[in-house]
Amino acid sequence: MTDPLVIFTPSGKRGHFPVGTPVLTAARQLGVDLDSVCGGRGICSKCQVSPSYGEFSKHGVTVQPDALSAWNSVEERYDNIRGLPKGRRLGCQATVQSDIVIDVPAESQVHRQVVRKAASDRVITMDPATKLYYVQVAEPDMHEPTGDFERLGEALTAQWGIGPTTAPLPVMRRLQPALRKGKWAVTVALHKGHRDAQHRVLDIWPGFHEGRIYGLAIDLGSTTIAAHLTDLRNGSVAASAGIMNPQIRFGEDLMSRVSYAMMNPGGDVEMTDAVRTAIDTLTVDLAGQAGIEPDQIVEAVFVCNPVMHHLLLGIDPVELGQAPFALATSNSISLDATELNLSGMNSAARVFILPCIAGHVGADAAAVALSEEPDKSDDLVLIVDVGTNAEILLGDRSRVLACSSPTGPAFEGAQISSGQRAAPGAIERVEINPDTKEPRFRVIGSEVWSDEPGFDEAIATTGVTGICGSGIIEAVAELRMAGLLDSKGLMGSAEQTGTERMLPEGRTHSYLLYDGTAENGPKVTVTQGDIRAIQLAKSALYAGARLLMDEMGVDTVDRVVLAGAFGAHISPKHAMVLGMIPDADLDKVTSAGNAAGTGARIALCSVAARDRIETLVRNITKVETAIEPKFQEHFVNANAVPHATDPFPKLRAIAPLPDLNFNTQGDGADGGRRRRRPR
Repeated sequence: MTDPLVIFTPSGKRGHFPVGTPVLTAARQLGVDLDSVCGGRGICSKCQVSPSYGEFSKHGVTVQPDALSAWNSVEERYDNIRGLPKGRRLGCQATVQSDIVIDVPAESQVHRQVVRKAASDRVITMDPATKLYYVQVAEPDMHEPTGDFERLGEALTAQWGIGPTTAPLPVMRRLQPALRKGKWAVTVALHKGHRDAQHRVLDIWPGFHEGRIYGLAIDLGSTTIAAHLTDLRNGSVAASAGIMNPQIRFGEDLMSRVSYAMMNPGGDVEMTDAVRTAIDTLTVDLAGQAGIEPDQIVEAVFVCNPVMHHLLLGIDPVELGQAPFALATSNSISLDATELNLSGMNSAARVFILPCIAGHVGADAAAVALSEEPDKSDDLVLIVDVGTNAEILLGDRSRVLACSSPTGPAFEGAQISSGQRAAPGAIERVEINPDTKEPRFRVIGSEVWSDEPGFDEAIATTGVTGICGSGIIEAVAELRMAGLLDSKGLMGSAEQTGTERMLPEGRTHSYLLYDGTAENGPKVTVTQGDIRAIQLAKSALYAGARLLMDEMGVDTVDRVVLAGAFGAHISPKHAMVLGMIPDADLDKVTSAGNAAGTGARIALCSVAARDRIETLVRNITKVETAIEPKFQEHFVNANAVPHATDPFPKLRAIAPLPDLNFNTQGDGADGGRRRRRPR
């Protein structure tokens, strides 16, 4: 009988363990980043984990309710004293009983993730939906039997030219005390969206209120949730932060989450609750960073892909998992934060969600279009927002096309043997000397390269912990340029390449990037499986771009814009060597940073921008990769590094791409023998 399978998310690491193995022990043996400082006595609570139950088609397991041991007295005692969040277990106490999927939340990770979606500088013409108004209200009169709210409305019209006004009941309850305390003068926060017929009072203060009001621009991604706390007076960013999307334990990619909702009754509700709780946590954290009260946050703008859009709204995403990939609604949505059960901000706060372009091209792609404005470009620009699900735009003044491509989580460091999320200690930059085949690298948290003096001192607090997405991308590209990887993606042996860093692994080989085992550290290698995961991800990305180019009737583009976290942390040269993007002059490949987050900030700060994006998305032509016959052809050709048929002349002029073939035993991608077909 096979021992139970234990799968950890978000790392994707898995292994079989005997029944009765503590979760913490399994995590340590697999190299999972799970904290513990009390020696497994259930005192520190650092090893909290979130088990998931139900059917996980991607992992090929069905997790039973009794997959972990029952709640024990140690957990009971800790919960009574300090409290355990709902659904959490202590990894040192819970033991494996059968197949189980376990999420390690961010606060339980020793090496906390660095969410690389910082706010970029942008000049924005301020025209926010929510503004502060100081107004003097006429006192009540026995001869004028109008209510205080009606006289407030009259004063707003007379003093500010503001038309009809409404207010939710909780705000209405505070009106009379505020008027009297302020001696018939108050400051009100008024909200009016681009489609609203009336202004809405979101908050009220007696007299002249000198405080600020804020909004949140939230990029709700499949893997991370990034938010920028923005001053609604001048558009400045008071604080930025990000957290892992807790839904990742239900599936690393979008279709896995749709599948979870299909196969587990109530699974969509479970995922909705998880992400809303995370947003509340992030909101309170941002308020604390900025030193403001959560009540000062009166508005939020969301951008997200269609599956996240539906799960945020509490809509079952099942229709997005099958043709024709119908959205419940593609229009923008304005609603109260309380309708989403969001409690981390002002109780009267308003939420705006950008429109979706189509079933697999969501509000995040719309936000990128708002930020980068391909419809105003004189030259043909390809905009690639790389993530677990890539959004791709191609266009100029004449026409804009869009598609999405399911790249998966490999670019985030998941499904990689030594992979991890971006965190201090993770290898993020890699170079390999083409003559000696020796590597040098840099880790997050240090500017010193591994072959430079002072490296050990620079990483003393973090160590080397693994390799993140940008690191694995550069490593694969460097292996190709150094002659250690052939065009089909096969790594050579030590004999073929002339370096002992090529380690045999069954019928394939891996490249030793770093060996810290002598100091009880990790051995970081790039395996043939890692290469394959990156090939699959980049092929999906490139195939999507090629489909848009086919639709536009072109073989080249004038400019390439890399958006998202990767855009700021991957060199254009490495991206092109890998074959992630089409051939172009390197000076025409630029980074836009977190373009989706920037689009959210623009929409937060400008009502006119909301109106513009409504019009723009209806003029974007959607190309559906799932049903395009040529997608598979483009995907197969893009498996080569950089490409099987596209020549990449501009890249070849500046980068070495040795003509190699390490497959001396057959045509299989793993270098193994060609199997005889059964008769």
